[in-house]
Amino acid sequence: MTRHEGDTERTFAALPPAHGRGFAQTWWGQAWLTALESTALDSAQLKTGRRLARAGAVGAVSVRPGRLTAVVQDRDRTAHRADVLLEELSPEQWERLLDMAAERAGHVAALLDREMPPHLVEDAAEAGVDLLPGLGDLEPECDCEAWDHCGHTAALCYQVARLLDQDPFLLLLMRGRAEGTVLDDLHRRSGASVAQAPVQEGVDAAEAYAVGDILPPLPPLPERPDEPGVPPSLDAGTAPAGGVDPAALEFLAARTAVLAHGMLGEALDGGLRAELPLAQDAVRLAAGDPGRDVADRLAEGSGRGREGLATAVRAWRHGGTAALSVLDEEWRVGGETLARARALLDSAWDSDERPELRARGNRWTVVDAPVQLRLGQDGRWWPYREESGRWQPAGGAAHDPATALASVTAPTSAENAPSDGESP
Repeated sequence: MTRHEGDTERTFAALPPAHGRGFAQTWWGQAWLTALESTALDSAQLKTGRRLARAGAVGAVSVRPGRLTAVVQDRDRTAHRADVLLEELSPEQWERLLDMAAERAGHVAALLDREMPPHLVEDAAEAGVDLLPGLGDLEPECDCEAWDHCGHTAALCYQVARLLDQDPFLLLLMRGRAEGTVLDDLHRRSGASVAQAPVQEGVDAAEAYAVGDILPPLPPLPERPDEPGVPPSLDAGTAPAGGVDPAALEFLAARTAVLAHGMLGEALDGGLRAELPLAQDAVRLAAGDPGRDVADRLAEGSGRGREGLATAVRAWRHGGTAALSVLDEEWRVGGETLARARALLDSAWDSDERPELRARGNRWTVVDAPVQLRLGQDGRWWPYREESGRWQPAGGAAHDPATALASVTAPTSAENAPSDGESP
């Protein structure tokens, strides 16, 4: 893009073809297209112009007060000079526009920061000034000698929507005044510094609410980072305040980053996990391999003790909250649930291979072996193995009990195998 003396003419280099994308990405570009397409009389010429602009047939575009100019190539490479004229605002209209902008703190701050607030169009219309073109406002001139808009002038209009994406102040230039002139005039009215916008307390509530219907669409969702972020070190070289454990805080920050990373992935996939109870959240944190001091605090806070927390961490690593529920809860299996469980157990093995099982609630223990199956509320089977007198999670869940049991590497000795319950 080049600027000319006085900034009353700006020239933009030809843009590449618009494959796989719309002509306008911002509110200003889309508003220009809406005005163009709603005021056009010949939809066939619009379609031709849109096709030419999308194909990259529009050359460098010159923008100056009241006129747009470009060379547009036909599909056969024939070049045509296309001009589109737009009526400039009168001095009296500019006065009304600038007076209106200076009275609104939000407009002043945005314009002096080289931003064009979308609701400027609506407020200008209330002041009797139309910034966007209306019916008959875009007057075409083309050397193809068409009497009205042709595909060449329509292509130029479509290309302007992409230029407004880059700089919406071009609309003011088309209407008669360059950006610098507008900002200088606004500066004189507001008494503000063009170099530094004044600090504002806020904007009128009604004005802020009204902009909700004309704001541009939200940006696309961010991509999920490959890995969670690394929190900064808290080693400041000075002793911490009383009761503050920097190592514990660093660990908590790191695990929070991991949790946030996982929650972002779930949100982008269309779901979000529920907030964990404190006892389960302590297990989640302990699964992050904290130091001994932090682990002891988690063991105490969870009410599980060291050994109980270690067992819960094993369960968490096998299946998160579902595995913790199977570890902690013992429930009575009855009715249709019991019938389905028995049917699965009967069909999981051949009659001569089926292990002898004893049941208590949702826990089926293999007779003469320190191995157990636990049925979860969701119908999945979880393998457990007895180690040092305590049942320990031994693998992930499976819908087939034989698959779950096969995942357990059972010791050959049946020492200390429990014998509670009755055979199913």
